[in-house]
Amino acid sequence: MIERSGDMRGEVKIVDINSLMPKKHLLRKIDKVIRFEEVYEMTKKYYSEDKGRPCCDPVVVVKIALLQHIFGIRSLRQTIKEVETNIAYRWFLHYNLDTPIPHFATISYAFASRFPDELFTEIFSWILEQAVEKRLVDASAIFIDATHIKANANKKKHRKEQAKFTAKVYDERLKQEINADRIAHGKKPLKEKEDVTKTKTVTTSTTDPDCGLFHKGEHKVEFAYTAHTACDKHNFVLGATVTAGNIHDSMVFDEVYDGVTKQFTEVETVAVDAGYKTPWICKKVIDDGKKIAAPYKRPMTKEGYFKSYEFVYDEYYDCVVCPNNKVLKYTNTNRDGYKEFKSNPKDCETCKYRNKCTSNKTFQKLVTKHVWSDYIELAEDIRHSKHGKEIYALRCQTIERVFADAKEKHSMRYTFIKGLKRVQNWVRLKFAAMNLKKLAMWA
Repeated sequence: MIERSGDMRGEVKIVDINSLMPKKHLLRKIDKVIRFEEVYEMTKKYYSEDKGRPCCDPVVVVKIALLQHIFGIRSLRQTIKEVETNIAYRWFLHYNLDTPIPHFATISYAFASRFPDELFTEIFSWILEQAVEKRLVDASAIFIDATHIKANANKKKHRKEQAKFTAKVYDERLKQEINADRIAHGKKPLKEKEDVTKTKTVTTSTTDPDCGLFHKGEHKVEFAYTAHTACDKHNFVLGATVTAGNIHDSMVFDEVYDGVTKQFTEVETVAVDAGYKTPWICKKVIDDGKKIAAPYKRPMTKEGYFKSYEFVYDEYYDCVVCPNNKVLKYTNTNRDGYKEFKSNPKDCETCKYRNKCTSNKTFQKLVTKHVWSDYIELAEDIRHSKHGKEIYALRCQTIERVFADAKEKHSMRYTFIKGLKRVQNWVRLKFAAMNLKKLAMWA
């Protein structure tokens, strides 16, 4: 056993902070791949040249925020405490060992009040552009999915409210398709509905009204936000939109998809999960000249009853043939875009398969087929192709890995921030930090 020679904490040594910084530290790699001086140009318009007190260096402000998200520190207050004692963080900020650290409220105020939402998008795009310039992004296939972020809201503090139904982006186009189909079948176009706004009852948090009540499968009920995200083959996040947790994934697909494909025109395939396999999404992607890689979606039928695919549509005669080889004739195209095919009650009343087909008291089977269902069938063809299987198999290595890393390594499982806009900015900074980390490791 060797005893220590004494207390060395009071010794004076001449040393610079650069020599104390590990040579292979992540922050050294980040410092090499990106020029933070560009932040001055981004933030110049948010400061006055001759009014007010001297401000904290905007590069330091942005760097401290990125440190929080790169290393998954839970809050800005804790980040400042880490910077005070961490040599690597001080080196990254170009600070010496005794340089005073800005107060956390200064950083918080800058991002909450001084900087507008556009700056967060600009920072995210700036870092992504660096990866694109170095040819690290492969957007030939993109992966779109959503993950929930637990909100800073007590689920016991809530109230019931009436909320308006959100109009779908494709409502007008679907209406045109419906009327065209009705006219083709000799029926009158749909009448214009009275301008009566439909409402629904929703549970709203009194702590953070912008979040939404989330309940899916075996997950417990909680207030949450949803981060709708797109990434490339190399796990670089290409775009993200945040909504309340009670908004379905497919409702936000258009916004995420349009934003990414506008920036990356080389997209050939879009991989999504079963929740996005809707007639409109399949139509939108395929009409854009792209392929959609989606999984098998189980028919939503009662246990013990015939599956929907067992009722065969005859395109030539525009009818449906049931498993007992009886014809279901076209009767109507409803407002939701579904063509309705109904059976002859006399056929169903004496049918030996009636207990597996319908429990209708009038002995009549109704089968529906969407006016855009052909696009679902095209998506099925892609699903069975070699290319479709290969791309969809990458989801677990791409978008699901992005969400896993964001939650486990970058503290995105829970947010202390309240308000939709602020959470949106918080998520963009987090994904910007993840892209920056990957850029530094790969460049």
